[in-house]
Amino acid sequence: MIKVFCCPQMHDLARKICKASEACESGEISWNYFQDGFPNLMVHDAIGLRNSHVVFLASMDSPAEIFSQLSVIYELPRLAVKSLKVIMPYFPTGTMERVDEEGEIATAATLARMLSLVPGTMTGPVQIIIYDIHALQERFYFSDQVVPRLETAVPLLLERIQGMPDVAVAFPDEGAWKRFGRMFEGYPLITAHKVRDKDGRRVIIREGEPRGRNVIVVDDLVMTGGTLIKCRQALEEAGAKSVSAYVTHGVFPQKSWERFIDQGFERFWLTDSCPETARQVDGTDPFEVLSLAGDISRKLVT
Repeated sequence: MIKVFCCPQMHDLARKICKASEACESGEISWNYFQDGFPNLMVHDAIGLRNSHVVFLASMDSPAEIFSQLSVIYELPRLAVKSLKVIMPYFPTGTMERVDEEGEIATAATLARMLSLVPGTMTGPVQIIIYDIHALQERFYFSDQVVPRLETAVPLLLERIQGMPDVAVAFPDEGAWKRFGRMFEGYPLITAHKVRDKDGRRVIIREGEPRGRNVIVVDDLVMTGGTLIKCRQALEEAGAKSVSAYVTHGVFPQKSWERFIDQGFERFWLTDSCPETARQVDGTDPFEVLSLAGDISRKLVT
């Protein structure tokens, strides 16, 4: 039996994972805080975890959550567990993976170093499972003490759009095309490109034909969504029948998802990798949440 623990934000996803797999059962952690704000944590039935396979669902999209969750992650291997998988669907510092000027800090490397300090288990190093990390080379920020597993949630979209007519897949830039293009075999592909003009930045269609197509713009994440909106405008001006969007990580700081309610997107798919956003948009057009629960439950036994 696999024991599934989670931070408070991931309770809904953990419940769905345990429901999807008879091999999983929920574990309990008390997440309390002292008056000074520092965590007061307790892993229940710690003795019973010896020689068990353990999973921890993490959500570190808020800097304030990192310390308490790392405290739990560091402790679990010390309870003599047989194995530990840390599922962190969204790697929050992923967009700061490189520096262009001396003095800038690549915080993606900082968080990777912190996770690399997790002790090994009875059978080997801890696995860190991340979905659609912003840059694949970030795997090299982790030390050999842990095993980063980089997964993709794109199959959830492929399953959802199967059978839809006249579908074409667009990418907002060449980087997204290089990353995801090969996953959409059999679909017409369109590549957009951001250019500067006197009015600022705009998006143009660089390659592919959107005319008469139901176009789906695919990317790994969205923050405020300005590029997606400009991409929709360019596709519609080029004759697209409709424009939808898919991102694995709907970050949407300060509820910036609200601007998409009336932006003309047919559908906007995202996963529950950022749980607070998923709860906020659930049931609101044009959004549709594709849960990672089934995919994660399958990966827990491999």
